[in-house]
Amino acid sequence: MQPRLLVVLIAVTVVAVGAGAIVQGQGTKTSPYVDASGAIALPDPAMVRARWAYLGSWTVIGDDAAESVHTVYTQPGSIERFRATGVFPDGAVLVKEVREAETAAMTTGEVARSGAMIQWFVMIKDGHSSHEGNPLWGKGWGWALFLADDPPTNVATDYSSDCLPCHVPAEKNDWVYTEGYPVLHE
Repeated sequence: MQPRLLVVLIAVTVVAVGAGAIVQGQGTKTSPYVDASGAIALPDPAMVRARWAYLGSWTVIGDDAAESVHTVYTQPGSIERFRATGVFPDGAVLVKEVREAETAAMTTGEVARSGAMIQWFVMIKDGHSSHEGNPLWGKGWGWALFLADDPPTNVATDYSSDCLPCHVPAEKNDWVYTEGYPVLHE
């Protein structure tokens, strides 16, 4: 191998390794949003809305009207991996933004739209049980809940009581309501 080509290959390797470090940040091999103890951080909501892929939305209907709008995002690469394999890859992050629903009469009819922020749910795929013994990790995922009045604090304490009960109907889909995300099946 010529010395100049070797220098170029080494430089490309260093840049590629450095880029991986930037993507991973201070996180673990599971995700840049997870520290060594398994604590989960909320990805910057503005960045998520601007740069991540939209999976789908749910409007929760109460007795007489829409109560909340749930909008779900993930990293773009997670969608392609899901389409290819039928499962989210390790490290995939799902962020569900929950907002109050506002209703209004418009020329198209009565509508429900997103209002004030309520909370965010975060799930991080972990098929290797990287944080065994941590009560926020189980069933192949890390689970977190962040409230609008204190976004840095994960208020979930145990996924089996705080998160899993709502996901039991989605157990056959790896605990995710994938039927609500048409982009995964297109």
